[in-house]
Amino acid sequence: MDNTGRDLISWSAVDVVAALKSKTITPFECLDALERRISDVNPSINALVTLCFDRARVHATELMHKPVSERGLLAGLPLPIKDLTDVAGVRSTQGSPIFAHKIATKSDILVRHLEREGGVIYAMSNTPEFGAGAHTFNEVFGVTRNPWNLKLSAAGSSGGAAAALASGMAWLAHGSDMGGSLRNPASFCGVVGMRPSPGRVASSVYGKIDGTLGLEGPMARNVSDLALLFDAMVGAEAGDPLSLSREDNYSYAISKGWKPKKIAISRGLGITPVDPEVAEIVMATGAKLQAAGVVVEEAHPDLSEMMNCFQTLRALGFAVGMRQLLIDHRDLLKPEVIWNIEKGLALSVDEIAKAEAQRGMLFHRMGKFLSEYDFLLCPAAIVQPFPVEQRYPTHCNGVEFETYIDWLLIVAVATMCACPAISIPCGFTKSKLPVGLQIIGPNRGEARLLAGAKFMEDVFGLGAITPIDPRRV
Repeated sequence: MDNTGRDLISWSAVDVVAALKSKTITPFECLDALERRISDVNPSINALVTLCFDRARVHATELMHKPVSERGLLAGLPLPIKDLTDVAGVRSTQGSPIFAHKIATKSDILVRHLEREGGVIYAMSNTPEFGAGAHTFNEVFGVTRNPWNLKLSAAGSSGGAAAALASGMAWLAHGSDMGGSLRNPASFCGVVGMRPSPGRVASSVYGKIDGTLGLEGPMARNVSDLALLFDAMVGAEAGDPLSLSREDNYSYAISKGWKPKKIAISRGLGITPVDPEVAEIVMATGAKLQAAGVVVEEAHPDLSEMMNCFQTLRALGFAVGMRQLLIDHRDLLKPEVIWNIEKGLALSVDEIAKAEAQRGMLFHRMGKFLSEYDFLLCPAAIVQPFPVEQRYPTHCNGVEFETYIDWLLIVAVATMCACPAISIPCGFTKSKLPVGLQIIGPNRGEARLLAGAKFMEDVFGLGAITPIDPRRV
């Protein structure tokens, strides 16, 4: 294979890392290929909003002075960081006019961890303001467009990361997730995104020291590539009091060919409407898995408290993390962020106590349910990609939504239940748009979750649908 240009861009991350370790290619060739690809396609997509190739080449040079055995799991593979996470010396805006000109002086724990594992940071990916809302647009950089149809949303809040992966501007990408921000964009863009269990991926602490709603996680074009990045992400760090020591080799876990025995599947988990075409595509996966020898039952646990629990604890998180921003910069915040902060500030102790108790019940109920099934399957996004001019979906299948986050309830389930969950492509709509299947597993069950996802990816035959050239439909 030619190691330059389009051909190298189309390689899997696993193959690129293998070539880096065998010295068949260098990190500089990877960076050169990315720079060319970004020049070609990013103007139409707007996924990578700040580039730092000079910094990346300095880091790559430092890596090349080390023996291959000391270059970490990623061995010099370039990757972008979501523009909510600081990279030293790089513009770090959080998608907000408040920080439009901020240059980070210190890298987040996550970034330092990835760089120790041989990750080379070359760009920041676009995000909604402070990651609020699952459509990637902001007043600093504008909107990110979906490579499958440039008129449509890439979702969010890790929409820049997903669009970069789908269009060949990244082999791997970092993202984060509170209400589905790794899984919604993976579904819209035809890639893979996983929200891990709390503590798996260490990051710097801001605001709430023991927060478990917003988490960092991996995105990739296929499950094997995602397992590679997850292996490089996990591990305890002293600066994150919840971080866990490494327990598994996830790339090895998916290589063993494990197959789930019994899974549950649901259209909307009993709590949300779903676009009929999306529901049909997701439910059709059940028949495919049955044909592959898996027992499939239509079932879900009782999740009736989800809406109140999610709305309340999310608002509390906004109040804790952004109260001072509201006081100092109200005029620079988008209305959805103001609403979420004010909702949190208005909460009573009784409301917070009720929501915390509900989360505990949901956690135990989901744990009991997943002791009977290997996984719970459902849509990763309840709607199809929507026009970029629309701030967020306001209705679905005849149901009107009250807030900008109501459409995220199906992905908020894993968040509130502290479960790892992954989105993988499972089919296409009549308009040739990808649809993601959300696979929810038990707490701290990422090894089995990734193995099961790899099995399903093989059953569906959709492990190599990206990268694509941007499509003007």
